[in-house]
Amino acid sequence: MTMQLSSRIFLGLFCLLVAILLLAPTLVVIPMSFNSNKSLAFPPAGFSWQWYDNFFTNPEWLLSLRNSFMIATVVAILATTLGTLAAFGVTRAAARTGGLLRAILITPMVVPGVVLAIGIYAVYLDTGLVGTMAGFVFAHTMLAIPFVLIAVSASLEVFDRRLETAAASLGAGKLTVFRTVTLPLILPGVLSGALFAFITSFDEIIVALFITSPYLKTLPVQIYSSITRDADPTVAAVGTLLFLATSFIIVAGLLIGMRRGRT
Repeated sequence: MTMQLSSRIFLGLFCLLVAILLLAPTLVVIPMSFNSNKSLAFPPAGFSWQWYDNFFTNPEWLLSLRNSFMIATVVAILATTLGTLAAFGVTRAAARTGGLLRAILITPMVVPGVVLAIGIYAVYLDTGLVGTMAGFVFAHTMLAIPFVLIAVSASLEVFDRRLETAAASLGAGKLTVFRTVTLPLILPGVLSGALFAFITSFDEIIVALFITSPYLKTLPVQIYSSITRDADPTVAAVGTLLFLATSFIIVAGLLIGMRRGRT
């Protein structure tokens, strides 16, 4: 009994230490965003809201935020649709064929980002897609599809196909079966994939640096440019806002999941 208690305390302390190591870099950004001096320094000297005001009043920051949000929204829709269809094809194909297709489709997740960025940039130079909204959407959709594929495939692996057979035997067509039986049961995987696709696009920086232009910048590119040019705490303010928004989404998702579990 004492041994079990000691092991639980040890594991609890170890998990707490790991959590601190993971969160420390993010939590340090929050006080830095209130620094009264024009420098990224910790601990901050004084307290000021000026860097949040700079973010919400600077047209460059607001435009880059709008660009990232628009691109990520379109990417989430496209990647979720294509990734879900690909997941159906992979899970319902023969074992060898499905495995080969899965390996091909997750290639963008495995190949180093710089290699992909160079290839995409070379293709975009010939097609005139460098610095265009369509170019960002195509590139980020390619990067986001593997995350949707994995999330939806996980839901389909535990999906009981006898439910589809039962619905079809009662006269339901394929589209009706998908809409009323399949989709509601795999919806958590689809929503998870959509969220991952959105975050992948919103947070992507490597490919964006290659295909950006002075007239179209995403928020990560603007952050990188600001650090290399100004290095003021505005980037810390942006990081804090993104951290709070992400935390809100995660907590809301957990609460919704807990409520569904109770019902």
